[in-house]
Amino acid sequence: MEERLRKMLNVEIVAIDETDEKVIVYVPADKVRIAVGSGGAAVKAAELVIGKKIEVRPAE
Repeated sequence: MEERLRKMLNVEIVAIDETDEKVIVYVPADKVRIAVGSGGAAVKAAELVIGKKIEVRPAE
């Protein structure tokens, strides 16, 4: 799943936490805007493919 998300969000993924309801993706802080996409388009498209809600957070 990590490789698929990396390609869809077009950013480096630092870590992934997966629960029953959602996937939390940690990306470098300066890449959060790229991962989310314009109006959340990248995340929404990835959610359709993965089948779960996706939350993008900056890695610490």
